[in-house]
Amino acid sequence: MTMWFAVLAACALAYALKLAGYLVPQHVLDIPWVHRVTPLLPVALLTALIVTQALLTNDGLVVVDARAAGVGVAVLLLLLRAPFLVVVAAAAVTAALVRALT
Repeated sequence: MTMWFAVLAACALAYALKLAGYLVPQHVLDIPWVHRVTPLLPVALLTALIVTQALLTNDGLVVVDARAAGVGVAVLLLLLRAPFLVVVAAAAVTAALVRALT
């Protein structure tokens, strides 16, 4: 029962957060710095997610392992403008090879 409660609570929180975004008054959205910062938020959030997933362990220690190698290959291929599926596949193969060799 506690697992279902956690799932339902997470759903309710996600819905409330979405609803809060729609309820922001227009005069707050018209502030100039809000217009400059808002488009940058998804990039910052995705970067934080990638860094924490690629470089941190469960204990919060920074570690460079196969995940970091995969992210490095992905960044390199993205800079070279490779197709997204190629980037994902190359990152996965790189991480698998590094794990197999270590």
